[in-house]
Amino acid sequence: MSEADQGATRVRELSHFIDGQRATGVSGQFAEVFDPAQGRVTARVPVANAAEVDAAVAAAKAAFPAWSETSPLTRARLMFKFKELLEAHSDELAELITRDHGKLFSDAKGEVMRGIEIVEFACGIPNLLKTDFTDQISGGMDAWNLRQPLGVAAGVTPFNFPMVVPCWMFVMAAATGNTFILKPSERTPSASIRLAELFIEAGFPKGVFNVVHGSKAVVDGLIQHPDVVAISVVASTPVAEYIYGESAKRGKRVQALGSAKNHLVVMPDANIDQAVDALINSAYGSAGERCMATSVAVAVGPIGDELIERLAPRVRSLRMGSGMEEPGLDMGPLISAAHRTKVLGYIDAGIAAGAKLVVDGRGQTVPGREEGFFLGGSLFDDVKPDMSIYREEIFGPVLSVVRVPDLASAIALVNAHELGNCVSLFTSDGAAARAFSRQIQVGMVGINVPSPVPSAWHSFGGWKRSLFGDHHAYGEEAVRFYTHYKSVMQRWPDSVA
Repeated sequence: MSEADQGATRVRELSHFIDGQRATGVSGQFAEVFDPAQGRVTARVPVANAAEVDAAVAAAKAAFPAWSETSPLTRARLMFKFKELLEAHSDELAELITRDHGKLFSDAKGEVMRGIEIVEFACGIPNLLKTDFTDQISGGMDAWNLRQPLGVAAGVTPFNFPMVVPCWMFVMAAATGNTFILKPSERTPSASIRLAELFIEAGFPKGVFNVVHGSKAVVDGLIQHPDVVAISVVASTPVAEYIYGESAKRGKRVQALGSAKNHLVVMPDANIDQAVDALINSAYGSAGERCMATSVAVAVGPIGDELIERLAPRVRSLRMGSGMEEPGLDMGPLISAAHRTKVLGYIDAGIAAGAKLVVDGRGQTVPGREEGFFLGGSLFDDVKPDMSIYREEIFGPVLSVVRVPDLASAIALVNAHELGNCVSLFTSDGAAARAFSRQIQVGMVGINVPSPVPSAWHSFGGWKRSLFGDHHAYGEEAVRFYTHYKSVMQRWPDSVA
């Protein structure tokens, strides 16, 4: 066996990151981390107990007084250094993401760049924290406002974006003067540990950013801890709603992003080539494991038949494989065997409900990777709104086509769904696009743009049961979420000689 093969088969021992250093787990409990492309365990991550959660919170609490009084300019300069380190280690971070998650290396590189964009935005924190001043609001009286940090914040992040979603949280929390504890997904923990190391290398004080691993017990420990004052979460809607409810009951500030069922509406006057390309990339990229993935194509009027005819051969020709080894691939594996079984169950349910399975991705394998968690792309036609494949988030490489007679029906269809994360419209009609943008009840809207992820200086979040709480993620919304607003009015007596 070559040295490279030996490295590939070695099971890595991961750690927490508490008070500026790696912390070996003491609970004696571990979770297994799989390489989804090979279907085997490649790492073990410790599961934190209550004492380890307490230690992370204590480290963050101890760091808060000095960090909260650190000038925004100093915080910005540290963010600039952190950005430089992320750029220097971008390939390393992308490889960690691909090894844990299975997404293509090119896709992982894109995720790293989106994370760096959040840091770039945070570098402007001195300007972002500027507030308003009114001179002489009354006789001898001035007024102004402040934005001050909250304290110890915590975040719970999903498996599918192990770098960029944590950056939404800890980067903005630290930039605004808070300290932070991250509970990443135990399925994709490696990138978070490396981010914490680079954070310290950039010069941030120990305790400002901590990482603890685990599952629901760790989440509950953070929710229940009296010294944690704010919680951010990105998860499925049931999990997000649970964390929102439990945290709000305890008086914590909560930002909770949930599930998605994203539609892409194709009008008869749309550029069909662009619409098909958009659907293929958005529905099947990263094996559909994106909260911004398009899972429903809404065909308006006569465009339905042509859309299916154009989509079907493209879906059949999708190339799967290990993202670390082969160029020119379209998607990698799903995250786990259990999740693949869940997605297969949705395909079976769609057939049983009467939807037409135009392309069947079941049974596809990758030569030499038969144990990997691969599932080929599937395409359904004649999907109805009462079917589970339409109502529920599948989070896999399955695209459903729903046919409607006109734009008003498409808008009504989208607005009737309980989830409102993102939606796109492909059309050549500006008036139709304007009406759609104003009438649609969804948080993120794309016009001839699939998966409309806002840039770092805007904010990310859905409507309805895709978001619990009042604040969207990153951008100026994050500045508001991670700070208290304070209004000050001041008047001085006459000067004393």
